[in-house]
Amino acid sequence: MPRDPRITLLLDVYDQAFDHKAWHGTPLWGSLRGLTRQAALWRPGPGAGRHNIWELVLHTAYWKYIVRRRLAHDATLSFPRAGSNWPALPAVTDASAWRRDVALLKEQHRLLRYVIARLPAARVSARGWRSRWTNAQHIYGIASHDLYHAGQIQLLKVLSRQS
Repeated sequence: MPRDPRITLLLDVYDQAFDHKAWHGTPLWGSLRGLTRQAALWRPGPGAGRHNIWELVLHTAYWKYIVRRRLAHDATLSFPRAGSNWPALPAVTDASAWRRDVALLKEQHRLLRYVIARLPAARVSARGWRSRWTNAQHIYGIASHDLYHAGQIQLLKVLSRQS
């Protein structure tokens, strides 16, 4: 049975925002290409709300989990790190911890993509679990979220080179 064209479109939008070639420029995964632990830890100044790239990686991974949980309507799902929205950096921020957290983002993307690909067509326009937004809005939203933070990462990279 062929896939519903709405699911195909949602997957295209989701993939382009994360790791596929797109007209809009660098997707989230591309913004992380070649980044070192040191670059990921650079912060544009002191104070709350001035996140570094590593924190953005954990934040985007967390929200991929939240959207997956809402689409799957599954209270048993849990995020593999403590905290919510802005999970704390690991106690040791060495190169292997950086690689693990980048892999966590990739894994959360893969898990959500799996759920989107198997979303029944009848549920595309339904409200997400524990949400006022539809399932389609969640998927467009998480793609937009990826691109928003990809732009922040690109800006942080430029600012860090100027400091």
